[in-house]
Amino acid sequence: MERPLRFAMVTTFYPPYHFGGDASFVRSLCHGLAKRGHRVTVIHDRDAYHMVRGDAEPHPLREPPGVEVHGLRSRLGTLSCLATHQAGRPVVHGSRIAEILDQDFDVIHYHNISLVGGPGVLTYGKALKIYTAHEHWLVCPTHILWKHNRQLCDTRECLKCSLSYRRPPQPWRAGSYLDSCAAHVDAFTTLSESCAARHREFGFSYPMQVIQPFLSAAAEDEGGGELPTPTKPYCLFVGRLEQTKGVQDVIPLFHDDSPAELWIAGAGDYEPALRKLAEGRKTVRFLGYQRFANLRRLYRGARVVVMPSLCYEVFPMVVLEAFREGVPVIARSRGPFPEILASSQGGLLFESEQELRGALDLALHDDAVRERLSNNARNAFEQNWTEAAGLNRYFAFIEQLAQQRGQHALAGVAQEAVTA
Repeated sequence: MERPLRFAMVTTFYPPYHFGGDASFVRSLCHGLAKRGHRVTVIHDRDAYHMVRGDAEPHPLREPPGVEVHGLRSRLGTLSCLATHQAGRPVVHGSRIAEILDQDFDVIHYHNISLVGGPGVLTYGKALKIYTAHEHWLVCPTHILWKHNRQLCDTRECLKCSLSYRRPPQPWRAGSYLDSCAAHVDAFTTLSESCAARHREFGFSYPMQVIQPFLSAAAEDEGGGELPTPTKPYCLFVGRLEQTKGVQDVIPLFHDDSPAELWIAGAGDYEPALRKLAEGRKTVRFLGYQRFANLRRLYRGARVVVMPSLCYEVFPMVVLEAFREGVPVIARSRGPFPEILASSQGGLLFESEQELRGALDLALHDDAVRERLSNNARNAFEQNWTEAAGLNRYFAFIEQLAQQRGQHALAGVAQEAVTA
């Protein structure tokens, strides 16, 4: 390697201070870069995590050599996040972020910046800048295009919608502030064609290139424990228990005479409602939050993974976790799932309850179909979504972008890294 590249990752959440798959992917990217000999500096906001979870500290995680993490914390706590949310810039931590990003980085990569700095943080630093949309925050104050907390968004009613979520409106969204800050970014990317299309549909004016995610080759295999013993084949749901995840549409299909069980791995605000819906259904089991070691065991034993999301997902990492274990998915035909399953042939789509029943019956009773889907899922993962494949895509994109910006030395190092 000619020289190691220096990356800065700016993200609101970073493990263990996180809630979803986007932060886990950012960590996988950081670790993958470090394994190839590059240096990574992470800036994230611990106040944002504690705003949701309170003062309890999560179980610490170790970072490998080459990864330096700055977890920002203020005595103002939630008020620091509120100031960023309202002003659209890092009011409390701005000077510290600027001090870090003024270092000699080759690439500054922004991820979910909603509470770590808002649009204003895009103006910090002078390196090649990439922004990856892991959600729809650039065009939606609630991030998920789920209007009034009850339906897909088709037309803008942002003020009314924000109030329905009990969130204060963001004045900076009304003018050109976001566009002026975005002009400092060299390239916008996202993880699926669906997400790019939603950004265009809702008026984001900058081009957005798709760079699909990957799954780390060294995901932590820790914290296993006892799991239930299956009495029947089981279908698996993995994720946060929120209304938008659509599990309420799956539970009624499982009853005492069902040939399979539904196992639900996850926790969230909607869990009490789901448990009430499942009362008296012995074939529905709630497993709670599971660490990665247990999740891998759950995937391996599942007949199929069910993904009934009602909102527009971007690219759930659960798909890749299932595919790595050769487990097909049954997904609602919405968001990225049509494109993922069209390219992989690793699962089945549904739109109606009848189609969901049919897909479950096929996956449970037709061994030949299930084996074909399983093989397709595993093969697609090995070809497209391993760490090696994902990092090569990433470096190829940096090479292309650096060439376009006339940064030929950076392009040369990135080109060398593609085949590393």
